[in-house]
Amino acid sequence: MSDKWAETLQLFGTITVELVALFLSVAFIVALLQRRLGDERLQRWMAGGRFTAPMKGILLGSLTPFCSCSTLPMLMGMLKIGVPFTGAAAFLISSPLLDPIILGIIWILFGWQIMIGYGIITFIVIMAISLLWGKMGLEKYVKRVTVSAEDHDTSPWRGMRSEAGPAWKQATSFFKPLVIPLLVGVSIGAFIYGAVPRSFLIDIAGPGNIFAVPLAALVGIPLYVRTESILPIGLALSSAGMALGPVFALVIGGAGASLPELSMLSAIFKPRLVAAFVVSVLAVAIAGGLIIPLF
Repeated sequence: MSDKWAETLQLFGTITVELVALFLSVAFIVALLQRRLGDERLQRWMAGGRFTAPMKGILLGSLTPFCSCSTLPMLMGMLKIGVPFTGAAAFLISSPLLDPIILGIIWILFGWQIMIGYGIITFIVIMAISLLWGKMGLEKYVKRVTVSAEDHDTSPWRGMRSEAGPAWKQATSFFKPLVIPLLVGVSIGAFIYGAVPRSFLIDIAGPGNIFAVPLAALVGIPLYVRTESILPIGLALSSAGMALGPVFALVIGGAGASLPELSMLSAIFKPRLVAAFVVSVLAVAIAGGLIIPLF
C-alpha cells in the first residue's frame, strides 16, 4: 500500500510540474505573439461571419498540439482581446480533440479510416456546438478576465529582449488565479489515476456492459489521461479485453475534459458554461464510442 501511495504522490508532483511548465510556456508565447502582432490584428483575423469565426477557431485549435490544460492561456488571451465568443469556444473544444497528436493516436489505436471519419465528424460537431453556445447566449457566463497594465501596452514592438520581461509578467498574471484550481484538480486526478486499478476499468466498461461507452467517457474525465499516456493506456485496455468503443470514449473523455482543466476553467467560466463544456466533450466521446464498432 505504501508503494501505491508513493507512486500516487510521485504522479501528483510530476503532473503538477508538467502543467505549470506547459501553462507558463504557452502563456509566454501567446503574450509575445499578442505584443508582436497587436491585439487589433489578432482580433481582425479571428473576426468573421457566423461560420467563419468558429472555423478559424477550429483551424487554430487543430494546429496547436496542446494538452487540455495548456489551451487555457491562449483562450484567456482570446477573451482578453475580444475575439468572437464562438471562435474562442471552437478553439477550446478542438484544441485537445483535433490536434495532430490525438489524431495520430487514434490512427494507431483504431486505423486511418476511423481517424479520418473522426476528424470529419468532430469538425462538424464542434462547429455545431460553438454555434449552439452562441445561440444560447453562453458568453454571459464568462467571468471577467483580469487584465494587467502590461496587457494594454500598445507601443511598437521593441525587440525580443525588451518584450520578454513584460510578456513573462503577463503570463504569470494569467497563471496566478489558476494556481489553487490547478492543484485541486491535479491532486484529485492523480489520486484517482493512482488508486483505481485497471481491472476496475475493465469491469465497468467491458464488452458485457451495455452502458460501457458512456461510463468509460465519464471515467476518463477524473482519470486525467495525459497525452503521453493515452497510447499505452489504450493499448493495455484493449489488449486486456475492453472493447474499442469504450477505449475510444475513455481516451477522448480524458484528453478533452480532464479534472485539472475543469478546475482551472472554473476560474474563468461560471458553472453553467463549465457544464456546457463537459457535456460537449462527453457528446463527442460517447458518439465516437458508439459509432466506432459499426466500422
